[in-house]
Amino acid sequence: QVHLVESGGGLVQAGGSLRLSCAFTGIIASISIMGWYRQAPGKQREVVASILSNGRTNHVDSVKGRFAISRDNIENTLSLPMNSLKPDNTPGYYCAAVIKTNWRRGYGSWGQGTQITVSS
Repeated sequence: QVHLVESGGGLVQAGGSLRLSCAFTGIIASISIMGWYRQAPGKQREVVASILSNGRTNHVDSVKGRFAISRDNIENTLSLPMNSLKPDNTPGYYCAAVIKTNWRRGYGSWGQGTQITVSS
């Protein structure tokens, strides 16, 4: 069992920065891939960035060069520094994890989400 808790959301002006954090607890060794998703009201949740156990990362094209997913295996946190924020980056953000023993489900563990609001 893995429990995820996001934090770091808030209000920021366009062009500003925020750093999202996801603390994960439980059977840490069971986690393989971790990722950040975003979801705007009425829209489907979509992956923003992911990171493998070996540290390899992937970011959706729209955030490349501005967001940078990372995982701290000492503090057991997943981070998403977000720079040059735009109003389009406003939706809620969720961290998620793929569990090794149930990888066919994809991202099966989810946090409750954290909201960001980017003003013009």
